Amino acid sequence: MLLKKRILVIDDEINLSTVIQACLENLGGWETLTAVSAKEGLTIAQTQQLDAILLDVMMPDMDGLTLFRELQKDSVTQKIPVILFTAKVQSTDLDEFAKLGVAGIIAKPFDPMTLADQVAFTLGW
Repeated sequence: MLLKKRILVIDDEINLSTVIQACLENLGGWETLTAVSAKEGLTIAQTQQLDAILLDVMMPDMDGLTLFRELQKDSVTQKIPVILFTAKVQSTDLDEFAKLGVAGIIAKPFDPMTLADQVAFTLGW
């Protein structure tokens, strides 16, 4: 039997996290964990088996790019593919994100009905 994919959503906007979680679970059929801060997300990433992380770029305590670098330093978390969520979709920002080695970028606002498909396509699932 195929195990369900597990995705961690790290976003400080609780309402948005709830929408993302519902989309991924109901349309993607994946198990979804959520964190409302980078620190909480890092702890979950280090202690849970994850197949992917959806990470908001702009958060108050530690931004998503700083968290991504932290994940890359840790042998436990560096292999987990990360998709960035961002409202910053100008080409200079996208170029900077691409150089980091993230799996992909999903622009905010996104279409909830196609989110699971976007994630699956980006990760090759």
